[in-house]
Amino acid sequence: MAGGRIVALVRACHPEPTVAVTLFATALAAAGGRTRAGVVAVATAVGTGQLSVGWGNDLVDRGRDAAGGRTDKPIVVDGLAPGTVAGATAAALVACVPLSFLSGGRAGSAHLAAVAGGWAYNLGLKATPLSVAPYAVSFALLPASVVLGLPGHPTPPWWLPLAGALLGSGAHFANVLPDLDADARTGVRGLPQRLGPAGVRASAALLLAAGSVVAVLGPGDPRGWQVGALAAVSGLTGLGLRLGDRQAFRAAMAVAAIDVALVAAAGTRPA
Repeated sequence: MAGGRIVALVRACHPEPTVAVTLFATALAAAGGRTRAGVVAVATAVGTGQLSVGWGNDLVDRGRDAAGGRTDKPIVVDGLAPGTVAGATAAALVACVPLSFLSGGRAGSAHLAAVAGGWAYNLGLKATPLSVAPYAVSFALLPASVVLGLPGHPTPPWWLPLAGALLGSGAHFANVLPDLDADARTGVRGLPQRLGPAGVRASAALLLAAGSVVAVLGPGDPRGWQVGALAAVSGLTGLGLRLGDRQAFRAAMAVAAIDVALVAAAGTRPA
């Protein structure tokens, strides 16, 4: 029984985006020159923040998910007790605060503001035309917080938070694709739901492509292989978003992963 609850709890945290975002931030920290302890601080802060947002999302939406027939939600179909999820959410959120400030005051404050954006989405903005705003703000702040935690606490280069905002916004549109029917049944009317499937795919493609362009060209003086990688990422974006709904979201995560690798190769410090 305990093993089953643990598996259900892992499933309830939205494991794919939770792991992906944590790995992306950790890679940026390592590429930026953080010490081993600094990289661990980023990984644990971002990981706990993402866990709190993921668990909080399923906790807040449990009634809506049940009404929408969401068979992929452990609270709905696996008998995972809301109290268990609430306890895990609270523990992750409490741990996130001191772990964030291990990187310094400015970095910690920026990261906690990013987590707050995720919670603003959970607590109501997801069902409004402003649903994309928490993604844009949080994913701009996340890489900025990594740079702010580097030695000397440098100001992030302008292109880094912009690339994060565009990629995060694109991921929002791609992430909603599998849930459009259930959202329609339960009255969720965020920006993607108002655009419809074709508008969602087009918006995701444009935002992800724009984020890739900024990530590659923003640092200046791109090398030939980086331009080639940008072309390949653009092709992947267009192809991936023509796939099935779940596969389209995974393609968006792959695009973001490639962009993070390109950013890491270019460096995140200001010139």
